[in-house]
Amino acid sequence: MKFCSTEACHLFFATLANPTRLAILDALADDKKNVAEIAETLQQEQSMISHNLKALEECAFVFSEKKGREHVYTLNKEIIEPLFDLFTFHERKYCPSGRVCLTMKGILRQKKKEAEKELYINHE
Repeated sequence: MKFCSTEACHLFFATLANPTRLAILDALADDKKNVAEIAETLQQEQSMISHNLKALEECAFVFSEKKGREHVYTLNKEIIEPLFDLFTFHERKYCPSGRVCLTMKGILRQKKKEAEKELYINHE
């Protein structure tokens, strides 16, 4: 089964594979913000934020709305919320340390620990 075109997949993941862009998405999680507000939140230069917002907007991860002389950015929640739900699920299940994902051996070891807990809890 083919999930998507190689080029589209690369563009999608390459756009997200940037710590500043991920931080911008996180900064926009609760409310819309302009470039200055995002830059202040992330303690980064506005030019760096603008550059990364352009890439996020080109992939429709964020939307912008012009209000007077400024642009206000919001998340494309239709894409970002399910995506981050998936990331959260993956991290909890396969990357519990938050830094390194489990190998198959680690997954089996974790399942064994979970099964032992179930036996202990059900045995009491």
